[in-house]
Amino acid sequence: MTRHDSPRNFSRRAMLKTGGALVVSIGMPISLDTVLAIGSASAQNARPPLTPDQLSSYIAVNADGSVAAFFGKMDMGQGLFVAIGQMVAEELDVPFDRVKVIMGDTATSVNQGGASGSTGIQFGGKQMRMAAAEARRVLVEMAAAKLAVPASELIVVDGVVTAKSDPAKKASYAELIGGRYFNIQLQWNKQIGNLLYAPGEAQPKPAAQHKIVGQPIKREDIAPKVFCQEDFCTDLTRPGMVHARVIRPPVAGSTPVRVDESSIANIPGAKVVLDKAFIAVVADKEWDAVKAMQQIKVDWSDATPPFPDQTALFDHIRRAPVRHAETQPKEAGNIAEAFGAAARVVEAEYEWPFQSHACMGPACAVVEIKDGQATCWSGSQKPHFVRDGVARTLGLPMDKVRAIWMVGPGSYGRNDADDCAADAAVIAKAIGKPVRLQYMREQGTGWDPKGPASIHRARAAIDASGKVTAYEFTSKGFSRIDVQTNGSQPADTLAGQLLGVPLVVNDGFGVPAESYAFDNKRMAWETIAPLLDRGSPLRSAHLRDPVGPQIHFASESFMDEVAAALNVDPVEFRLRHVKNARDIAVIKAAAEKSGWVPRPSPRRDQTGNTVSGRGMAYAQRNGTIVAIVAEVDVDRSSGRIFARKFTVAHDCGQIINPNGLTKTIEANIVQGVSRTLWEEVKFDRKNVTSVDWLTYPILDITETPQTIDVVLLNHPELPPTGAGEPSIRPVAAAIANAIFDATGVRIRRVPFSPERVKAALS
Repeated sequence: MTRHDSPRNFSRRAMLKTGGALVVSIGMPISLDTVLAIGSASAQNARPPLTPDQLSSYIAVNADGSVAAFFGKMDMGQGLFVAIGQMVAEELDVPFDRVKVIMGDTATSVNQGGASGSTGIQFGGKQMRMAAAEARRVLVEMAAAKLAVPASELIVVDGVVTAKSDPAKKASYAELIGGRYFNIQLQWNKQIGNLLYAPGEAQPKPAAQHKIVGQPIKREDIAPKVFCQEDFCTDLTRPGMVHARVIRPPVAGSTPVRVDESSIANIPGAKVVLDKAFIAVVADKEWDAVKAMQQIKVDWSDATPPFPDQTALFDHIRRAPVRHAETQPKEAGNIAEAFGAAARVVEAEYEWPFQSHACMGPACAVVEIKDGQATCWSGSQKPHFVRDGVARTLGLPMDKVRAIWMVGPGSYGRNDADDCAADAAVIAKAIGKPVRLQYMREQGTGWDPKGPASIHRARAAIDASGKVTAYEFTSKGFSRIDVQTNGSQPADTLAGQLLGVPLVVNDGFGVPAESYAFDNKRMAWETIAPLLDRGSPLRSAHLRDPVGPQIHFASESFMDEVAAALNVDPVEFRLRHVKNARDIAVIKAAAEKSGWVPRPSPRRDQTGNTVSGRGMAYAQRNGTIVAIVAEVDVDRSSGRIFARKFTVAHDCGQIINPNGLTKTIEANIVQGVSRTLWEEVKFDRKNVTSVDWLTYPILDITETPQTIDVVLLNHPELPPTGAGEPSIRPVAAAIANAIFDATGVRIRRVPFSPERVKAALS
């Protein structure tokens, strides 16, 4: 099978056994340049530097002919490694099960951005495809020299290069280079992270020649996970390792004034780590560390409670001074004139709360400092940036720190994993031993970076004929990068902030991604200052599809509101104004598959306690287009919403693996339903009070949709774009529109909890 290998004890050298000397036979008319390139530069025993411009940084052929693909991103649960294996196998003409994808170890891969922005295939796969194509080109040229046959007269089948005219003339990849390194320089664009691109001379295959790409190959890592046959980050141990727990303040922003170390003197081996506002305890046994955390007596500074009342959150956002504002793209037409001349104006405002990552388990990290070097094991989705952050936290050069990704509890954004790694580094430096830090449940939910709360204002100008002449949409909220997307800078980690590292102001939000064309159109965003600028449990950061669900909850709910005001079918209204041909095809595909019958919303033919409705929403995301039809049942007496069925049309260009893609979409829908119906971070004036599954409820298995129908629109002629996040984007709006269709009541604040729905219906 193609799989990702655990990198715990892995080295690139271990993958490659040194082969014999390369023999170049010259008997056919090949160029001197080719001979020299093959003989002196294509392969070598010594390892080239691990840099983005080296082919060996991405592809290796092992002594047995199997292929190692070194991938600087990682799979956070969606089966990405299968698709990457397919792309590599396709370009190299080797069987799929001969490729091993090795992910997320800074000692074996370059920084391709980690799991980020649904770019695993879009950018990461693109680079691996180009590297594999280049590796095949080099291997064929090596075979041409060895076999004395022009490269154009060779074919490759299952990793064996054969002469078309004489099948007896052949050489396997293992014979050509197995166990040695490619020594080929690529044309690197000097970028790291998501935008890294380093092609060679070769071009990838045309889609018409694909045999492996496009196949629904299933992942084979599910059973090992379910039956506890795979190590997670929490399972790692190191010789002499101690266990740690951090102490968080009862009032956000307060700092330790005095620590009574005698209060844990009865716990064997328990010690305190105190550095400025950072405080932790360690012990030889994990339960002793937990007891020390619970038992230690700390006097905290008298900090002013930093937060408003929960009920005043959205009023605070409305009143708060704007720190940064942008219009994206440039305003079309003249908004002021269009609204001044309108026969009528439709306007609305929508609200979205803080939300937590609420991962299945809180973060865990292990840090070992030895002989002037440090190693960090983490479940972070961006281990290369974790390496950089740990290095800066410890004051070590980057090349003296290694970060190794291990499977953790999931992520989808900037969860608590990067903070945990930085905390563990601080503790390990202070203690002088390997440290395993495990956050507690209340810390994982209460102190993780949050998806930002926001409000969204929309209005449309309509003339006397019923034409929409202008559209304006503005979001205002906390920055989605109050702390940055990764922990590479100490200022963006709790440890760095508690140690007093100078802060950096980061502003970012976004606008709707769609192709509605109106004569006058303006889309803008505004950000406000955080409630607490240092060491805050409400610091905001990326959560799956950063600010996408809240923006499109508002914008796509509003499109339905305008359609209803005009007494027009919601799908028809969208098709009137959407201009991108692929967008139109996706909207039509979702409507057709769902059996959509044109009519205005809401329905007016239902009586009784339980009513049903359907809702449409659509969005773009970085080249991917998604349209959703949600069908819901509403229990009027209890206020409970059952999101019964979803029909999803999805266009992400070329499809690499339809099986993995479909399951990724299904997972997006389920999480989207949870964030729409249940998820809201609660807090009082002192601290976050959502600290477990009771105080931060999520969707349970009895509430998951009965049916998720997925329509995949494949475009083999186009590059693949992302799928990890786009289909979560329209979920909330589709549900809101379906509730309106069922009840005639418009709910403009998420989550749609039973209490909120019941109050709205009354």
